[in-house]
Amino acid sequence: MENINLIETFSEFKELKNIDRTTMMSVIEDVFRNMLIKMYGTADNFDIIINIDKGDFEIWRNREVVEDGQVEDPNLQISLTEAKKIDEDYEIGEDVTDEVKLIDFGRRAILSLRQNLTSRILDLEKNNVYLKYRDRIGDIVTGEVYQVWKREMLVLDEEGNELIMPKTEQIPSDFFRKGDSVRAVVIKVEMRNNNPLIILSRTSPVFLERLFELEVPEIFDGLITIKKIVRVPGERAKVAVESYDERIDPVGACVGMKGSRIHGIVRELKNENIDVINFTNNLQLYITRALSPAKISSIKIDQEHKRAEVYLKPSEVSLAIGKGGLNIKLASQLTGFEIDVFRETVTEDEEDVSLEEFADEIDSWILDELKAVGCDTAKSVLDLSVDDLVKRTDLEEETIREIMKILRSEFE
Repeated sequence: MENINLIETFSEFKELKNIDRTTMMSVIEDVFRNMLIKMYGTADNFDIIINIDKGDFEIWRNREVVEDGQVEDPNLQISLTEAKKIDEDYEIGEDVTDEVKLIDFGRRAILSLRQNLTSRILDLEKNNVYLKYRDRIGDIVTGEVYQVWKREMLVLDEEGNELIMPKTEQIPSDFFRKGDSVRAVVIKVEMRNNNPLIILSRTSPVFLERLFELEVPEIFDGLITIKKIVRVPGERAKVAVESYDERIDPVGACVGMKGSRIHGIVRELKNENIDVINFTNNLQLYITRALSPAKISSIKIDQEHKRAEVYLKPSEVSLAIGKGGLNIKLASQLTGFEIDVFRETVTEDEEDVSLEEFADEIDSWILDELKAVGCDTAKSVLDLSVDDLVKRTDLEEETIREIMKILRSEFE
């Protein structure tokens, strides 16, 4: 009966996950030995036999038989008279092995032993969760939403481990309720206050990369490589891909027949617009592809300052910049070049004049203001209203009217 509390504890341990039998035995024996050291000063002369399956254990103490009155340490030695009570055949110098009953330790010691045992196994389980997820950083996991708070969301995996997804790592249009299934990538794992903290993300480019690996077998098999991914979660993403097999079209393979492969990814990312681009070492071609769907007329590249001047027809400028400037922003991130967009210089049959021609009459800082909003010729400025230019530049209305007067005089 004295073992009843510990037997219950053993049965709890058998339910625990991720803890192998050898480790469990080692931890339990260690806790017993610590208790014996506290009570007797040493545990070297004790044998501990544990049967986890039955929830049973035995503690045996080994002591040397000495003459009566010569016992210096009752834990290590036993008098001949006491030894003969156990067995008549014992003689001086022999070892006596007798069982130590847990009930002899007292209720307080048993309670302390149980608490220590529970604490050690819990720490072991936490450490195993940490080690498991530390090796899974960058992997997609599927969990169930357990609780939703203002700044973060608690997700449970299939083993009931707690995972955290901060609001900043959720796609802006994400909406989850308790019980919903959610897919995300593990981006950070650390121990905080002796508890494993596992952070999930749906906004990381790694999440998009893993989704492509799941949907596109050629990427998973290594026939197609993802060179770089940039994204504004829930809005737009650009993915540069390259194939090492000339027979495989990397863009076509990623998109799939009638978009079959990419549709699943788009749905998972709440209708995020994904541009798949064929990677090339030809910078001009790469920047041209990155600015898709806009059609580029010409490009000037400054390698030293990592800048590119892109010239387009006026009708293509808005496509290149994109809604909220997203397209040009992502293209810059993808290529690593700061991209400046300019309207294409006019054809010979159209009469127009570059703003540079007015450098003698208009201050250079004013010309720079106009170029910054995509106006690099006289007609491109005159095509806009005074109100438009006031809103889009830092120029005063009076200054703009004076500039327009100068520009109009060129065509009169």
